[in-house]
Amino acid sequence: MHRVAETRPAGTLGLTVFRGDGRVEHIRTAPEPAPTPWPSTNKLSDIVRHSQPDKSLSDEVNRWRRANRRNLNRRMRHLLAAKAMRLPSFWGALYLEKIRGDGERIPYGLASVAVVTTTGVNFIVDAFQNLVELEAMNFHGFGTGAGAEAVGNTALTTELTTQYATDNVRPTGTQSENGANVYRTVATLDPDADVGITEHGIFSQAATGGGVLLDRSLFSVINLVGATGDTLQATYDFTVTSGG
Repeated sequence: MHRVAETRPAGTLGLTVFRGDGRVEHIRTAPEPAPTPWPSTNKLSDIVRHSQPDKSLSDEVNRWRRANRRNLNRRMRHLLAAKAMRLPSFWGALYLEKIRGDGERIPYGLASVAVVTTTGVNFIVDAFQNLVELEAMNFHGFGTGAGAEAVGNTALTTELTTQYATDNVRPTGTQSENGANVYRTVATLDPDADVGITEHGIFSQAATGGGVLLDRSLFSVINLVGATGDTLQATYDFTVTSGG
């Protein structure tokens, strides 16, 4: 039997710009990798599977998950209590995945289930009155600050500025549903400098220094090397449940 095989060239192109002020900017011509299909956090099994160490995962991921337990557990009891009593509630869940410059994916997993802010709730009420547009909550802020999340937060502790791919402009998310009662937005941080990311927020505007903060998450550090093209993909789920 005669077999015919065919090979085709494949690959991606990336450009690096070295600016006169010392900054390094990466230009990607390949499509953004598809996000890991994280589940919603409606089931306790999902929370455990995507937040706890597992022998099938890499040492890097397991170390990060062990270090991040204190951040995740800080708010988890509130979520579990609401689920146990079948109370109507809403919460945000943040999943993180690092994509190295060579394309390797590092699925860190569930980073946080906190904290929908007072200003975020007020924004939702204003949207019911058509004073603001709810779909504006689609801009992902990343930062390097500390301090536990609180409902009174109105900004990240130390948000990036010139480290964003476009200076002082937050990445815009891609919006979808993760089930009929879960709003999902996915965005990728592509820094042009080395950064250690420890916090994330969903905002109502792209420009840094303003906008309404819907949700802030604090987590163990994830280091990105700008010179090698590391990126961090954030998947944020906002879940609203019925109850009674």
